[in-house]
Amino acid sequence: VQLQASGGGLVQAGGSLRLSCAASARTSNIYAMGWFRQAPGKEREFVAAISRSGRRTYYADSVKVRFTISRDNDKNTAYLQMNSLKPEDTAVYFCVSKDAPLTSRRDRFDYSGQGTQVTVSS
Repeated sequence: VQLQASGGGLVQAGGSLRLSCAASARTSNIYAMGWFRQAPGKEREFVAAISRSGRRTYYADSVKVRFTISRDNDKNTAYLQMNSLKPEDTAVYFCVSKDAPLTSRRDRFDYSGQGTQVTVSS
């Protein structure tokens, strides 16, 4: 599975962005999808994940309430709506997927695409 993230950019604190993740395969055949991020000098960290049906979602505590993950299996695309952005959200955001059902936010993912840069200015 190839994943291509897009939608990043520069935004002021308090603003919003929507990231998209286009998959090369039918997302209805992909189990869990998710987003990770990596800030300069820091390890990659979990942001959000969604089950194949979309009925189950998990979020990192730092983004809960502000971010919403969704997917459209007809368009083979997953999304991350980011609201009330903070400077600490600045990072490269990566789309991921796995070949097994989503069980928790600590799941390991099998595939990761190239990231998209999100920069939040104060």
